[in-house]
Amino acid sequence: MLFKKLLSYLYPITVFKTHSDISQTIEVTLSGGELLLDSKNANYSYGSLQRVLRLGLKKIGFPTLLKMEHILVLGVAGGSVIKTLTEEIGFKGKVTGVEIDKNIIEIANRFFRLDQIENLNLIIDDAFEFVLKTREKYDLIIIDIFRDTKMPNFLYEEFFKDRILFLLKENGFILFNTMTLDKESRDKNKRYVAYYKSKVKGVEVVSNVENFNEIIIIEKY
Repeated sequence: MLFKKLLSYLYPITVFKTHSDISQTIEVTLSGGELLLDSKNANYSYGSLQRVLRLGLKKIGFPTLLKMEHILVLGVAGGSVIKTLTEEIGFKGKVTGVEIDKNIIEIANRFFRLDQIENLNLIIDDAFEFVLKTREKYDLIIIDIFRDTKMPNFLYEEFFKDRILFLLKENGFILFNTMTLDKESRDKNKRYVAYYKSKVKGVEVVSNVENFNEIIIIEKY
């Protein structure tokens, strides 16, 4: 394994590859000495995605995060943002992670030891269905839902946006990770931001993160 790790600084090495009906191609790749979880065309966890979401968390503020009691993660994949929260920042409160693809969770447990995080409750469910059912309130809701490079349309629907805002506690935050690959996706994000602006305390947009990602951070009154 050490030899492979050294080689990975020269070129990526595929450690594991499988197919999922939901996510299609899933690969665990060793690159630069680090394990990454990828789909066919996108980084799903660790690597660039971890840097994207870490930046979003930094914008909210690590001291603010440490005071929170319950964080909801919609779209877990390999769990890199959960590792950032629990291992880097030291978050000790409850983390609920919702992931529709059970195959990805099996990979996350096997290669990234996600099941060893004591304050994490992992739920296999559709994010839309989960937010309809949950009766909990959250300090932070992280939305990171992709199928390869595509984002489901329900994320932008008025009902879902209102429901997410309802599930936030006072002064809670939404951290929404998006990809802006074309004018259509950029325009969708502009409409998303405009919808919330009159309803919340603040909206911050961080564009051109790792080239194609755009982070939207919303703070509730």
